Amino acid sequence: MSKQTSDPEHELPPLDPECAAVLDEIPEEYFPKSLLDFDDLPASRERFADVMEMMADDEETLETVQTEEISVPGPEKGEELRLRVHSPIDSTGPHPCVYWIHGGGMVIGSAEEEDAVAHRFVDELDCVVVAPDYRLAPEHPYPTPVDDCYAGLNWVSENAAELDVDDSRIAIAGPSAGGGLAAGVTLRARDEGGPELCYQMLIYPMIDDRNETVSSKQVTDIGIWDRDMNIAGWDAYLGDRSGSDDIPHYAAPARATDLSGLPPTFLDVETHDAFRDETTTYAQRLAASGVQTEYHLWSGGFHGYDIFAPETKLTQTTWETRFNALRQTLTD
Repeated sequence: MSKQTSDPEHELPPLDPECAAVLDEIPEEYFPKSLLDFDDLPASRERFADVMEMMADDEETLETVQTEEISVPGPEKGEELRLRVHSPIDSTGPHPCVYWIHGGGMVIGSAEEEDAVAHRFVDELDCVVVAPDYRLAPEHPYPTPVDDCYAGLNWVSENAAELDVDDSRIAIAGPSAGGGLAAGVTLRARDEGGPELCYQMLIYPMIDDRNETVSSKQVTDIGIWDRDMNIAGWDAYLGDRSGSDDIPHYAAPARATDLSGLPPTFLDVETHDAFRDETTTYAQRLAASGVQTEYHLWSGGFHGYDIFAPETKLTQTTWETRFNALRQTLTD
């Protein structure tokens, strides 16, 4: 399953040996190409949830973390938004908060499927993690996912005391589509005078609908979120406008012309990822705009390696680096 590229003019470097071995061992039915049928997304979401549940069964249950699901006002009158709130049990607040937005290409995933990751954040950082269960495309295209996530962030900020959260230490984070939504919400908070975030962590973020970079053309057959799936995901999210000039930067943050005034930012991406070059460019533009920026390019990793290859040295180093970056901001 670990083919390299179908574009001989742009060869990828070798995969990390441990990651390559994992790719070869992952059952065919675990791959998004097998899981994701854009013509039957409800069934695809059920299959994906089953796979994530099976993988979560291997995670250690943390008795130091409590999880509560609450409903808060959505972006429009009469709408409700579900939030998963994960808190330390034996710890005195107010705590820092990580507002964690799940991935899934804008079309799959849920807040529940992020419980294991959220618990790790709580355990490592003694923080509260809030995960919004935003509505998915194509049933709910842009701007609904951004609106949902922004409404949830506003509620967290306005009700920080109720959550035992320090409103001055709220960070936003997410992987893949969640990273793109986090970037869009952060831009909107800056533009609209919303919650003053102390940090954003963009993990291999989905931020550019144009699919014109070298890496977007290289990563075509590795098996986990390649070019064709990315185009389909953006089409589901943006409809016929995808790739056109008429795309707001809240939808595709790579299109933002002004990146100044954003909070300190951590970005990481792997070499074997269609999002490699758009993430790299975004990091460079943030730094050039005066934003405190930390960027990591993980050699030999594939999209989602930190989920599908948790025991590899690369994944362990990656998570240690992420936690250390957040720890310096939230707890030091």
